[in-house]
Amino acid sequence: MKGKEFYQILKERQAAGATDLTAATILEGAEAGEKFLLEGEEKVRVFADSYTEPQVFMERLGRSPKLLVFGAGHVSMPIIRIGKMLQFSVTVLEDRPKFADQARRAGADRVICEPFSQGLEQVELEPDTYAVIVTRGHRYDEDCLYGVLSREKESGTACAYVGMMGSRRRTAMVRERMRELGIAEEEIRRLHAPIGLAIGAETPEEIAVSIFAQIIQVKNEAERTEGYSEELLDAILEGYGSGEKTGRAVLATIISRQGSAPRSVGTKMLIREDGTTLGTIGGGCAESAVMQKAFQMMRIPESPRFLVTVVDMTAREAEEEGMVCGGRIQVMLEVTGS
Repeated sequence: MKGKEFYQILKERQAAGATDLTAATILEGAEAGEKFLLEGEEKVRVFADSYTEPQVFMERLGRSPKLLVFGAGHVSMPIIRIGKMLQFSVTVLEDRPKFADQARRAGADRVICEPFSQGLEQVELEPDTYAVIVTRGHRYDEDCLYGVLSREKESGTACAYVGMMGSRRRTAMVRERMRELGIAEEEIRRLHAPIGLAIGAETPEEIAVSIFAQIIQVKNEAERTEGYSEELLDAILEGYGSGEKTGRAVLATIISRQGSAPRSVGTKMLIREDGTTLGTIGGGCAESAVMQKAFQMMRIPESPRFLVTVVDMTAREAEEEGMVCGGRIQVMLEVTGS
């Protein structure tokens, strides 16, 4: 597949809830730039066996992470802000209008101001959902936890992360209560409680950092890239829909890295012909060099629509540019749009 067809099918499959997707792009030869979307481990293995590295970039896709926060008290505010900073889609459940307004001001994408049980019914729990239970009281925490675990059991779909705030003694009591309510032991063991990494956090901001340290640890243990967000796919497909050259853009994807390059394999950035961008591959002179190549691809008629480039940042060059890391990244550039 090339171009619009690939992105349309990918959007449809992700919207349908597909979670075991792999995108493959041929990097060399006459078919360079051809893309395939595979579903399931068996198909991935068969395809991988038919090519040898570095001819094909195989990318197991993860969807954009979703943060589900129960409660909008003082600890929740930095959780919301950090979640947005880390590009999570943030939903907050809070039954008090005044506190729900605080969550909106903190930048939450969606705030449901209803009793927790009713609010939870309006939210999809998916494999890319990170649930953080930090309500105003133990009774509410327990009700929210049971709601999440029982919904997981009913749907057969587990969240990526479920964490609940509380002391060791209190969380031990909650675990016992979950057993009494019929929650399986394997599900109870998945609970992160007390929530967060043990870094001696005291203030709401420090607690939020400890929680996200744990969430990032869990998220990055999954061998998947950040994938194609809904926003990114919409932006790419909008370019195809315009029917004009101004709809063109270049999608830059990091396909390998060495050293201490700032962003991971699979990180994507959309560079539009008008100079606007969506996402980042790390900033600094490395990103600037990639953008210049992208503009050449869009503006010079004889330029290829697909290429792989290497940006090599030595420690000295990185230091001169004010960056804290160097390294070497290999970036795949693809012209998208009309």
